[in-house]
Amino acid sequence: MKRKNLCLLAGLLLTLSVGIPILGQQATAKEDGWISLFDGKSFDGWTVSTENKSTFKLEDGAFVANGPRAHLYYTGPVNGATFKNFELKVDVMTKKSSNGGIYFHTKYLETGWPDKGFEVQVNNSYDRDPRRTGSLYMMQDVKEVSVPDDEWFTEHIIVKDKRVIIKVNDKTVVDWTEPTPPQPPQNARGRVLGEGAFALQGHDPGSTVYYKNIRVKPE
Repeated sequence: MKRKNLCLLAGLLLTLSVGIPILGQQATAKEDGWISLFDGKSFDGWTVSTENKSTFKLEDGAFVANGPRAHLYYTGPVNGATFKNFELKVDVMTKKSSNGGIYFHTKYLETGWPDKGFEVQVNNSYDRDPRRTGSLYMMQDVKEVSVPDDEWFTEHIIVKDKRVIIKVNDKTVVDWTEPTPPQPPQNARGRVLGEGAFALQGHDPGSTVYYKNIRVKPE
């Protein structure tokens, strides 16, 4: 084999021997401590409220919410479906004029809107509600549209004791600390930070919202 070819082969082997471990380390670090709550192909670990079970379906590795009001609750097994301090990431996509939401510190209900916990809003163009994506609903509302319909984005929810941080595509849109004692409208609604489950919202028949890559990093 000619010297030039030998040099090229040696360079290629060196690149592979160095590059592959580095890439592997980056992938591992990115997911370090995160636990998937959704396998992308079944409702395992999730329970739809009984009032309108058909509102939620599976499509291309995502939960799709479209239909009369319903909520899809995480019911286990991770942490016994009870989370206090955590980070939660959900990849979301909305169709035009769609409303949805992600609840935390909540509890399964067969019917109605969740009466415990807090909702993180999903709304890019549903004009009947001015609270936009990333709002901590009625606690600290976001009025600006930060992401478009028909594109995937990530909502990142961080809860640490009395503090809630919400990021949309890595941009912080909410940084809220619960007052002591809770103030209106929080006390009027009976919502306080504590612990509980997660839930995804199916808002109405005119709204279509996709949820996938649901993962949590408990403290």
